[in-house]
Amino acid sequence: MLKGFKDFLFRGNVIDLAVAVVIGTAFVAIVTAFTNGIINPILAVFGGSNELGLGFQLVADKPATFVQVGPIITAALNFVIIAAVLYFVLVLPATHVKKRVSPEAAELSDTEVLIQIRDLVAAGQRSAGGKHES
Repeated sequence: MLKGFKDFLFRGNVIDLAVAVVIGTAFVAIVTAFTNGIINPILAVFGGSNELGLGFQLVADKPATFVQVGPIITAALNFVIIAAVLYFVLVLPATHVKKRVSPEAAELSDTEVLIQIRDLVAAGQRSAGGKHES
């Protein structure tokens, strides 16, 4: 049981995932600083003379009923920036490398992949004499 756990922990995927989480957390801090330092002041310009920021008041003379739109826009911009960077820095290059390494695999449809899997399983059964290990 402990050997299996050790193998799981030291498999490359777990370590890579831990590194990705740490780097992702640091990147979120950078994007948040960018939006707080640049985007929020720009949004404050559109808030007018209202000291509460960009938004609207549900009940006049009750600050607790102020609906803040600025933080929602900031969070949406954070998401878009992080998604764009992840796509252009990680996903796009990984897809390009995958197509370069095995171009025929990139062009196969789901049905073609399933047919290849079926053929490989059938070939494996023939080579094993049709016997299955339990």
